[in-house]
Parts: sequence; C-alpha cells; structure tokens
Amino acid sequence: MEHRKLGKSGPTTSAIGLGTMGMSDFYGPADRSESIATIHAALDAGITLLDTGDFYGMGHNEMLIREALSSRKHDKVQISVKFGALREVERNWNGYDSRPAAVKNFLAYSLQRLGVEAIDIYRPARLDPDVPIEETVGAMAEMVKKGHLKHIGLSEVGSETIRRAHAVHPIADLQIEYSLVSRGIESDILKTCRELGIGITAYGVLSRGLISGHWSKDRANVRDFRSNSPRFQGENLDKNLALVDSLRAIADEIGATPAQVAIAWVAAQGADIVPLVGARRRERLTEALGALEVKLTNAHLAALSKAFPPGAAAGNRYPDAQLAHMDSEKRATA
Repeated sequence: MEHRKLGKSGPTTSAIGLGTMGMSDFYGPADRSESIATIHAALDAGITLLDTGDFYGMGHNEMLIREALSSRKHDKVQISVKFGALREVERNWNGYDSRPAAVKNFLAYSLQRLGVEAIDIYRPARLDPDVPIEETVGAMAEMVKKGHLKHIGLSEVGSETIRRAHAVHPIADLQIEYSLVSRGIESDILKTCRELGIGITAYGVLSRGLISGHWSKDRANVRDFRSNSPRFQGENLDKNLALVDSLRAIADEIGATPAQVAIAWVAAQGADIVPLVGARRRERLTEALGALEVKLTNAHLAALSKAFPPGAAAGNRYPDAQLAHMDSEKRATA
C-alpha cells in the first residue's frame, strides 16, 4: 500500500481511505456483518484511514467502527470524524452547531462511541454561519492541547474560511468533493490548500456511484438520497451516463474498470490528495483497490481531460437547498 502525507502538519495515511457513511445511512439498508467484513478487508489490504461522521446514523457509524476494530489490532488506523450536523428522530436535518461548547460536547460523545482516547482528524462537517470559524477552530485547538485530538481538518469550505482557520491552528486537510465530474476546487480552493500546505481528502470520487460504471437508467427508481440529486434526474442522468460511456471506452483501452480509472484520476492529481472510497461491500472494495494498479499515462490523462472538462456534468452535485449551506460553493462552479 502506498502512503501519502496529509499536508505539512497532518498524518501519513494510506493512499486510499475508506468512507463508511453508506454502512449506516443515506444509501438504504446495509448488511452489518458485510460492513464489518468490508472494514476488516480494508485493514488487511493496508488501508489505514477510516472516515466517518457522528451524524451518520446518529452515532451508529461510529459504534460500527468501534465494533469492527474491537477484534483487530488497530494501532496504525486513523479515524477522521465530521461533526456539527443536527438531526431529529425522523432523520431530518436541523442545521449545524459549531459553537465551542458544542464542539466539546460532540467530541466527548464521539470518543465514547469510538472507544478511543483521541481522534486522529476532527472537522466541522459544514461551516456554521452563526459562529466565526476562529471560535470553532480555537475550541478544537484546546482539545489538541489536552490530547483529545491529534489533527484539525475542515470540510466543504472556501478559501477565505480556510485561511482564517489556518491562522488559528494548522489545518491538516480539507475534505471536499472531487472527481472527474466535480472539479470546482481546481479554480481556487486547491491552489489555496497547496499554498498553505493543507492536504485534500477527496470524497465523491465516483459521484455517488454515477460514474462507477455500475449505475444505469433502470436504477433511476432506487429510493435513497440520490433521488434528490440533480445529476440523477431526468435528462441530466441521460447526459451524465453518456459521459460514463466515454469513461468506459477509455477504461477498456487501459484494461481497467470505469470506477478504477475514476479513482486513479483523482489520485493522479497530486500526492497531496487521498481519495476516499465509499465501498459497502468487499467486492466493491476489491474493485476500488484495483485503482492502485492503474497507471495513467499523459495520453490517458489528456483523453480524460478532453472527455471530462470542468463543468461537463449535467446538474449540480447537491440540491440547491444544500448548496446554499456550503461555503465551498460560493465561488465554485462545478
């Protein structure tokens, strides 16, 4: 397993991380035994970075990770946790809370659910519009001094917020969507992170399965959170699946699957970028790990750039109501 360092101040992790959200939420029912087996398979393959959120299944995901790690030696595992999203019993969303008191409260509960003494990377899931980022990061910095956190990260914020946060305490990495069809960070955010020495953990590298090569028109009736995604609706879906046909043609030439090429493309954008793969089953994890063997030549990269120029995807990556809460979208266009 290749390893990469997350920024100047962050940890060294596996070149691919495992995103565990789908094991608890958003993608319909999941098989608990298969989820744990998938986490074990990831660890056996050398993956060290597990990404979660305290609101994934309202704590379920953190407890699932604890269960998976309870039977395995995990001294090299790094756990990244997002916090701040508020939810109701019915699983509806109720805003964000990044006040210092809330930061310490969320952290205390996550430490308990995960069964660890310190969280490797801790980050607010979104920018709280009512709390200056300096106050949020300041509270997290206190927790670093006390030994409850090892590194501070950010998620889906723009350059101005990144700079303000980094001035309070070194930021290890920015977690943000980045893929062949979501290239908005290239216009400004990626440059800012590189200037400041901040790594990138890229989620959505397969655009929620859209460019995995496994999605088709006849799956349009699948009822999970993708039902509300503009990219999976109507004519947008038709146009986006046509893009996948281009990806499949390039993948066939390379001798890989569309998913493997899409993951390899993200990884090829810089040694400071760690793709997160959201595999819920071992077969999908195995496929994703195959991306590590894909070597993209300059000709391959040129062909992919031609097939997937910035803005090529039809529809936004989130519904408008969610985009309105994303600081990273203030200047992003894809």
